[in-house]
Amino acid sequence: MEQFYDILKQLIRIPSVVGAEHPFFLFVKRELEELGVSVEYYDGVLVAKGDKPESGYISSHADRHGLICTGHNEFQYAAFIAKNRADLTGTSNSEQILHNFTMRFVDEKVQAYEPWSGTYLGMGVIKEAFLCERRNNIIFKVDGFDYLFPGTPIAFMDKLEFQDDLISAQLDNVISTAIIIYMYQIGYKGTAFFTASEEAGKSWRFLLEYFKRFNISTNELLVLDTSPYPSLEDMQNLDIVLRHRDQNAVFKSPLKNIIKKIAIENDIKYHFKDAYLKNIMKQNNTKGSLGTTELGRIIHATKGEIQGTTLQIPTIGYHTVNETCSIKSVDSMITILSELYLR
Repeated sequence: MEQFYDILKQLIRIPSVVGAEHPFFLFVKRELEELGVSVEYYDGVLVAKGDKPESGYISSHADRHGLICTGHNEFQYAAFIAKNRADLTGTSNSEQILHNFTMRFVDEKVQAYEPWSGTYLGMGVIKEAFLCERRNNIIFKVDGFDYLFPGTPIAFMDKLEFQDDLISAQLDNVISTAIIIYMYQIGYKGTAFFTASEEAGKSWRFLLEYFKRFNISTNELLVLDTSPYPSLEDMQNLDIVLRHRDQNAVFKSPLKNIIKKIAIENDIKYHFKDAYLKNIMKQNNTKGSLGTTELGRIIHATKGEIQGTTLQIPTIGYHTVNETCSIKSVDSMITILSELYLR
């Protein structure tokens, strides 16, 4: 597993702010091509193909949260700037926790970079963050960035931290990208997708466009991600997270029961997130969203022509540089993927 953590440490250092993923895509492209994997780059999606491209379809999103310069000394949360709002419906976890974000950003170090080349443009420190109700976005005051032009992406400075049996960093969703690269290292021969702008609700469009481009349909698309929980206690007896459905669609794929069977055989603890959320709503006598996923939007848009399931790592500290998961969860996801695709 040392190989895996070496990949993850490297990837965490490469900025990949929503809408400015190009430098990250190029890094992933190079890593995979060094392994002899064929890589195709389309608008919004990087596609990797092993020697048996139809033997598996795995997807993860490549973008992470960050800031965008939107005017002189003006910085906004990238996922929610005006040009990204069209695909956000209010039902995603990102949007629901937007109002709780502001205080935790203060004193965070951030780095500006050139969105095409990835060239480092300097480091700043967030001094203030507040929710602007009129724009429905977080506005930041950042020391040291008065020279930046609008459109410049700004990523959080980050590195992987180990503590006991836990790891922490801005894991969503660089951890899934690292797992996919590692899977190719140990013998995966199928296809993998790395999508852009998932945090702005757009990634499903790029992935769907790829399937349409080549007239591909499948009922075994497996989407990897992280899944947020309120505290360590809430995920104490949980290694991986499955779903029957999200807010947009029911997941009807043979993969779901195969993964459940693998989990049981390997003593991997799991639950279904939609059932968990329904139970909480029932206990609290409230109504809420079952969450939105890239997969659910694709199933809904294709009327079930593309089907699949999700496999997620439970985390706390969602969408922060301190997002935390257990090492057991990482091991569990790799065990499941190995049983699915390497046996």
